[in-house]
Amino acid sequence: MDETVAEYIRRTVLKIPRDEIKMMLQKWGFLSEAQLQTVNFHQIKDNISQEVVQLCEENSADIKQAAVLDIIYNHIYQDKRMWSVYQMKKSGDELEYFDVTDFKKKFKRRLRSALKNVTITFKEYEDNAIWIRVAWGTAHKKPNQYKPSYVVYHSQTPYVFISASVLKSNMPLLCQALIVACNYHDIREVELRSHSLNSLKDIVFKRYSQNFPTYTTKPTQGGNVEPENADIRIVQENRSEKERIHRLNEEVFGSGPQPKLEFAQYRLETMFKRDPKMDVLDRKEPFRCLVKFSSPHLLESLKSLAPAGMADAPLSPLLTCIPHNARNYFKIREKKDAFPQSFVSP
Repeated sequence: MDETVAEYIRRTVLKIPRDEIKMMLQKWGFLSEAQLQTVNFHQIKDNISQEVVQLCEENSADIKQAAVLDIIYNHIYQDKRMWSVYQMKKSGDELEYFDVTDFKKKFKRRLRSALKNVTITFKEYEDNAIWIRVAWGTAHKKPNQYKPSYVVYHSQTPYVFISASVLKSNMPLLCQALIVACNYHDIREVELRSHSLNSLKDIVFKRYSQNFPTYTTKPTQGGNVEPENADIRIVQENRSEKERIHRLNEEVFGSGPQPKLEFAQYRLETMFKRDPKMDVLDRKEPFRCLVKFSSPHLLESLKSLAPAGMADAPLSPLLTCIPHNARNYFKIREKKDAFPQSFVSP
């Protein structure tokens, strides 16, 4: 086994929490149960990694097998990476039969026709997700296994989730290989990013509900005790206002947890309204503005603004249209008078 492969396997094992090393090696399936029984998983991780490397040498592991272990690690600890959403587009609405073998062949052929020194590894999961790991090299250097790109594609959907390496110059090659393999003709970044891959999937696949227009609130008890000498009209008004805010908030955000997003960036473009008789604004160029919001959990933060008294209810569509605009990215780009445009970035 090559020394670089041995070192890469050793470093991958060191990343795994000690209590999960055996479980992850079993998922890998490269080492037999009999071989795993010989490993002492209660010793320090450095010794465990050395024993695993020795077993891999017995099985003559190569970089492709090592890359599969890395995919398994990143699948379990996917929140450690920053994920971006890309949306592809066909010329028509026709549906085609998806052949995963054909997809892999086209992807590898297209990427290797542009760059010879590249390592491509695939792993399929039960939710129709194909995980792709691409380690990039150059014309004169071998692929750097420590800075790969990860791609998650759900078959027969137009969405691709990418966690890219620092080599941004390789992104056009990656995108071109994707649209060829998936039989699409265009791909655009939706500018929707998060560490939570599942939250991004919830948004683009509409797996969470935002609107509950028939929701009826129940009076809260216990926490909002009014003073005995309070004016009954004021008490009733406060209670009615809280119930109104709660109802409007539920209609906009729904009753379930929100997808975890961390940063919102609004690109606003509009024209000034003016009196035709006044020549103050001779130029007809639109006014452009960039507004950014950040939070450890942005959508939950927005949801809490009205109940906390920090914003009027219902919230402005500028603050509640993030998931909707992200899902309709191509429509927004094609509509000239689209306003506002809201996206999420790291």
